[in-house]
Amino acid sequence: MTHKIYQVDTFTNVAFEGNPAAVILLDGPADPRWLQSIAAEINLSETAFVFEREEGGYGLRWFTPTVEVDLCGHATIAAAHVLFEEGVVPEDEYIRFYTKSGLLLTRKQGDWIEMNFPVDIIREVEVPPTLATALDFVPKFMAQGKFDYLVECPNEAFVRELKPDFELLATLPVRGIIVTALSTMEGVDFVSRFFAPGAGINEDSVTGSAHCTLGAFYREILGSTEMTAFQASKRGGTVKIKMHEERILLSGQAVMFSKGVISAAVLETPDSAETSNSE
Repeated sequence: MTHKIYQVDTFTNVAFEGNPAAVILLDGPADPRWLQSIAAEINLSETAFVFEREEGGYGLRWFTPTVEVDLCGHATIAAAHVLFEEGVVPEDEYIRFYTKSGLLLTRKQGDWIEMNFPVDIIREVEVPPTLATALDFVPKFMAQGKFDYLVECPNEAFVRELKPDFELLATLPVRGIIVTALSTMEGVDFVSRFFAPGAGINEDSVTGSAHCTLGAFYREILGSTEMTAFQASKRGGTVKIKMHEERILLSGQAVMFSKGVISAAVLETPDSAETSNSE
């Protein structure tokens, strides 16, 4: 028995940009301790584990090198890209992913993959002194969503040049910190960066799930339900957004980087498998 493994660059149409994710196709639910060990060994920001469910659709779980997460956009696009490109799912069909964040529908739209995610409801909060110290400025506006803090920055250049104290950020009681500003780039509405040192990722290249929060924020500022965003990390990547009342459609492109198999020497035994809690 072997498990196929893929590496996909997401939110980009060229290799070496966007956010890389690993995708592993499983025969069924597996021990999360083993999944975490695999993700730590691969050491990308996210590894997606996918298996076909007897009831239909696919189970999907996401792991950073140190923790399992409840929602991940770029690894969902990577998983969908693999299932479409390998011919597991026809390109004209939806993929139904069952996850810790509920049912996520994904489909192919030309060269883009569209994900149907929940909108993140944000609320304004006071700026924690630790965050102001870590970012070396006091934000004029800050909000908290389900997973992350959102910090409004003065302008795009400020976002790009920010050099946070990751050790301090890791002490904050959230998954990550989104910093953002309106964009000066043609065809782009806003830019952002995402820091999650507490989850083992100092800076994520392109964070799909953060745009569930960003979309809710900029819908009010821009007065629009359709937006184009750019995550201004070193690799960078583009996210297209369509807002609905309680759902958000996030779209990105993807490029297959590599394919392989996990060595039989590290495969788990059947006795170690347990029912997935993502169903």
